[in-house]
Amino acid sequence: MADFDEIYEEEEDEERALEEQLLKYSPDPVVVRGSGHVTVFGLSNKFESEFPSSLTGKVAPEEFKASINRVNSCLKKNLPVNVRWLLCGCLCCCCTLGCSMWPVICLSKRTRRSIEKLLEWENNRLYHKLCLHWRLSKRKCETNNMMEYGLACWEVELLGSRSVHVVIFNRSGSRPRRN
Repeated sequence: MADFDEIYEEEEDEERALEEQLLKYSPDPVVVRGSGHVTVFGLSNKFESEFPSSLTGKVAPEEFKASINRVNSCLKKNLPVNVRWLLCGCLCCCCTLGCSMWPVICLSKRTRRSIEKLLEWENNRLYHKLCLHWRLSKRKCETNNMMEYGLACWEVELLGSRSVHVVIFNRSGSRPRRN
């Protein structure tokens, strides 16, 4: 089981490095911050569905609102369970030496993964065709030093005057051969 976790972490690191390389050449993202009143491990219980002016002409307001509503419905379904487990974990934390916090940590990770899968589906369905890329990104809060999750949308110009070239290396560090 530990080997599986290590492989999974390596894949996450490779994905992060690839996204960082891709996003290094793209303009500043449009960020949609959480607007809910409950936040569990940096994930708010809903996101603002107001259409950002910087996306005007790139995506229809109805499509944007539908996407945000899908994310919000996922949060609405999962976050109340996370809050209940957080309260139980806090009440039993001293007796269990902190082990009672594991369920809420796992549930929070599962919620993040389901939102990431939903955003991947939205990207494949619509946004990649519009040269946009949505993802869940961790950012520093404006009011304190805590971290929060927000939705970030990058404009990716693949066919325009600027193009992004991504070179993928094998695990050994060499470039893959072309057939």
